[in-house]
Amino acid sequence: MELENTKKRMNDIEKSREEKDKDIDKKTRIAIIGIIIEEPDSVERMNHILHEAGDYIVGRMGIPHVHGDLNVISVVVDAPEEQINALSGKIGMCKGITSRVIMSKK
Repeated sequence: MELENTKKRMNDIEKSREEKDKDIDKKTRIAIIGIIIEEPDSVERMNHILHEAGDYIVGRMGIPHVHGDLNVISVVVDAPEEQINALSGKIGMCKGITSRVIMSKK
């Protein structure tokens, strides 16, 4: 019984992935979104935005700056160009946060 439930869940997950693949433009690009945080109060909002884009995020690295209230985060994404730009734009709209994109040419 438990094995059957596990197989059913795995099939449901695979179907969900297939449906997402149909919706996502196949022409994705690798990009790095560089984020500088100067306003600690905006971190929660930024993390929420990144969580919403979790399907596109390949990896994330955060570095606290030794001198002062400054943090640097790099986020690697694999997504359609419009999604990358939208994500960077949403992050950059947060108070005290700056974001820029470096995108692969392919």
